Amino acid sequence: MQFIGKNMENNQDLSKFFANMPNFNTVKIPPAEEFMKFKKDIAILINLDLTNYKNNQMERRIVSLMNRLGINSLDEYARVLKTDSKKLEEFVNMLTINVSEFFRNPEKFLELETTYLPALLKKFSRIKIWSAGCSIGAEIYSIAMILDKMGTLDKCELVATDFDQNILRKAREGIYSKYEIGTIQKGYEKYVQTIDAEKYQINPRLTSKIRFERQDLLNSKYEKGFHLILCRNVVIYFTEDAKDRLYKNFYDSLVPGGILFIGSTERINNHKAFGYNLKTSFFYEK
Repeated sequence: MQFIGKNMENNQDLSKFFANMPNFNTVKIPPAEEFMKFKKDIAILINLDLTNYKNNQMERRIVSLMNRLGINSLDEYARVLKTDSKKLEEFVNMLTINVSEFFRNPEKFLELETTYLPALLKKFSRIKIWSAGCSIGAEIYSIAMILDKMGTLDKCELVATDFDQNILRKAREGIYSKYEIGTIQKGYEKYVQTIDAEKYQINPRLTSKIRFERQDLLNSKYEKGFHLILCRNVVIYFTEDAKDRLYKNFYDSLVPGGILFIGSTERINNHKAFGYNLKTSFFYEK
C-alpha cells in the first residue's frame, strides 16, 4: 500500500479500523481550502503529494488525530508537525494503514502458481517480479515461497517497494507474529522458523532474495523490464486520475506479455485504453 487505506479489502477491515476512532459526527471538518493549504505544506515535510488521494477518507483520518491530540486548527497542526518529529512520524503512521496477509485470496495465488508463473517461466529464461505497495512483505514472501517450491527462485529477481520506512524495516527483517503467519498455506510452513512462542522468522534464503526499496508510487520513476507486477488493494483510496497514471506507469514497466495482478476489490475499467488484455479476473496482460 503504499498509502492511505492500503490493502483495506473489505468492509470488515474498515470496521475494525474505525472502531477505535472518535465519532466523526462530533468533529468539525475544516473547509476545503484550509485542507488544500495544509496538504501542500505537509507534502514538503513527508515528500508525498496528498492531493493524489481521495479527500474524504484522508481528511477524516487527519481530523481524528487532531482530535486525539487536542489540536483545534490545521494551521496549528502544521506548526506542530514541522517542529515535532515524533508527531510527524505519528501522522505518517496514522495515514499509512498496513493491512496485508500471506497468500491473500489463496485461490488467486493458486492460479498464479499453476497458470501464470509457469507460462512466464516457459516464455522467459529469467523473470523479474515487483510487489508495489508491499506493506509488511507478506505478498512478496508468498511469491518467493511459491517460486522456491517450484524450484525456480534462482531464476527470478524479486523487488518490493513501499512508502513507509518503518514497515519496510519489518518486511526486510521478515519477522512476524503468530497471528500474521496464520494465513500461510499448507505445505509452506517449512519456510517459517520459530524464534519464540510469539515470533517467527521467514527463512533467510527467501529474505536474501528480495530487494526492498522505498518508493512513492505516484511521484517516482519506475524500473522497467518486469514480467509480473503485483499491486493489490493499494489504490482504492486514490483519485481516478491517480489510478490512471499508476496503471499507465505499470504498463510501461512491463515487458510485452507481462502480467499485472491487482486486488480482488479492484478493476481497471478502461484497461483496453492502456493496452491491457484481461486474461482472467484480476490478471491483466500487456
